[in-house]
Amino acid sequence: MNIDLHGSWYITILKGTPVGDIHITMTMIMGWVVLIVMSLLCYFLGRNLQVTGISKRQAVAETIVEALNNFVRGSMGDSFDHYIPFIGALFGTAIISNMISLVGGVWSPTADLATEAGWAIVVLILITYHKIKANGFGGYLKGYLEPIGVMLPMNIISEISTPVSMACRHFGNILSGMVIGTLIYGSLGLASAALLGLIPVAGSFLAEHLPIFQLGIPAFTSLYFDWFSGLIQPFIFCTLTCIFIKQASETD
Repeated sequence: MNIDLHGSWYITILKGTPVGDIHITMTMIMGWVVLIVMSLLCYFLGRNLQVTGISKRQAVAETIVEALNNFVRGSMGDSFDHYIPFIGALFGTAIISNMISLVGGVWSPTADLATEAGWAIVVLILITYHKIKANGFGGYLKGYLEPIGVMLPMNIISEISTPVSMACRHFGNILSGMVIGTLIYGSLGLASAALLGLIPVAGSFLAEHLPIFQLGIPAFTSLYFDWFSGLIQPFIFCTLTCIFIKQASETD
């Protein structure tokens, strides 16, 4: 996928290809791919489980489940164990969606704000549900008028801004990493061409076929923009999800 500096690549991906009245975007396609990968991975790790004499595959599966249990219980407490599958699915989907961009030319679903916006809407619904459950519908509405009635607009904005900020944080880090990585890669190609072009006779040939600065250097920038950011952002998103749901369930 070639990326220009005017963003036309991004508009094309979001607009998608029309199929009747439905527009199939690259984000939708890669989202399905991520779900298929998740399903196959769960099937592979979860089949033929044994009580004794477990395999290395089962050991990996049990390690993941135990780490997920500890993560949710450490953030929310034992009374929220029913959220372990949800947080696990969210965590796994986010990680695979982020890391799939490491495959050359593959679009990451999380580089589209619509993906994170969907997650944020689900989180907002869960937060609202627990607030109503803990305080009653009347108490929930009354919370928008505290400490005084004139704070109603600010309280509404505050309520909405919580999931919006979560979505924008994740989206911004992933998309910016892709753009910056692409710009660095392109700049290194131009630098290679400029340097090798100074060589007499064979300079033009080497500049076209031997981009020396693109061999290795992008791998170091990828450690942060792809690996570190791609792993830390799902952790932050899921941590905030656990914390906000826990806080919403507490009686005011």
